[in-house]
Amino acid sequence: MGAVRRDRIVRSGMRGQKGVELAQSVQILGVRVDDVTMDEALNHAQQMAAQGGAHQVVTVNPEFVMRAQSDLVFRQVLDEADLAIPDGQGLLWAARVLGTPLRERVAGSDMAPALAELSAREGYRLYLLGAAPGVAEKAADVLQSRYPGVQIVGTYAGSPALDEEDEIVARIVAAQPDFLLVAYGAPAQDLWIHRNQPRLQVPVAMGIGGTLDFVAGVRKRAPAWMRRIGLEWLYRLMQEPSRWRRMLALPRFAVRVAEFKFMGRRNAS
Repeated sequence: MGAVRRDRIVRSGMRGQKGVELAQSVQILGVRVDDVTMDEALNHAQQMAAQGGAHQVVTVNPEFVMRAQSDLVFRQVLDEADLAIPDGQGLLWAARVLGTPLRERVAGSDMAPALAELSAREGYRLYLLGAAPGVAEKAADVLQSRYPGVQIVGTYAGSPALDEEDEIVARIVAAQPDFLLVAYGAPAQDLWIHRNQPRLQVPVAMGIGGTLDFVAGVRKRAPAWMRRIGLEWLYRLMQEPSRWRRMLALPRFAVRVAEFKFMGRRNAS
């Protein structure tokens, strides 16, 4: 269950759609991560949008990997995703330690605005779901100002609660977006997408965590230099001390990767 480089693959689109070709992928502690750059990830999103049907993009980070060790439903969602981008410097470190390096971090917080820019340029339709009431609307205003011509066809806060699903699905189906960005936090957003994509049939649906808060200016994102050296988690912890329990996944992740590396060497000797 360590890092295993897989040859170039074609993963099936959700619900029997024609496959979309992806780059090589690795497995880190049994969780698949696709070795894509930002440009390649956006290209795959375009392929999915052109193809139609229902696809899911997941933003794998060390917290995802650790949760997947015990949450088999979440692990299945990650494995069945059409694109699993490497969101986290910790993943790049782990892949390098395990001998199958990833080329680039592709943060969901960067990919979401990039999808808006792509939408403005190519005419794709965008829907923003989640965050606190009013945040998606503020984020939409910012994106429309930043990327003139972007088509944001709907915003709604809602929640991932089961009793709200029918109403939310109806709203999104009526809006017919090409890209759906869901900000309910992980793993709720990823489970919500996986559960509802058969009805939604949105070409590209992606969970984006706190990205709408960053875009709307509700919360500040870590400075670029902190993101470059992998300290974005520390900046978020300083802003939100209540996240400390979640942050415990990071040292556990490092220990598990080191254990696997050590066991692999010992088994090879």
